[in-house]
Amino acid sequence: MRYLHTMVRVSDLDASLRFYCEGLGLKEISRMDSEKGRFTLIFLATPEDVEAAGYTGGKIPEGLPCVELTHNWDPEEYSGGRNFGHLAYRMDNVYDTCAHLQAMGYTINRPPRDGHMAFVRSPDGISVELLQRGDNLPPQEPWASMENTGSW
Repeated sequence: MRYLHTMVRVSDLDASLRFYCEGLGLKEISRMDSEKGRFTLIFLATPEDVEAAGYTGGKIPEGLPCVELTHNWDPEEYSGGRNFGHLAYRMDNVYDTCAHLQAMGYTINRPPRDGHMAFVRSPDGISVELLQRGDNLPPQEPWASMENTGSW
């Protein structure tokens, strides 16, 4: 058995791509529009995973872990993002990633006070866990004294 992808439904495709691509650094590797089904599927992966899989385009190779953004063209109200659980990504520097996302206007719901783990939510309420690669970073302000905001 091989892991393929995780699908999340998104209501605003542009806002979601800004969060996942500009904010988290994922790369769009595939897009499919279905006129008949009235939906768009976009597959995203980390640049590291794309490189490790040797992916250069075409069919997504088995073993390339992806996030599938599903955008239904007809408006729907999505709720229960927390019931989904969360996505998780390992970062080279969790502080830099949180600062970047915060500068883009996203709330860091669980700051990386421990230099290891943080949580942020996508525009559709999907919880995303950010984990530090390797050893925990030394405590650093403003993160060390920042309180949790909302749920994660």
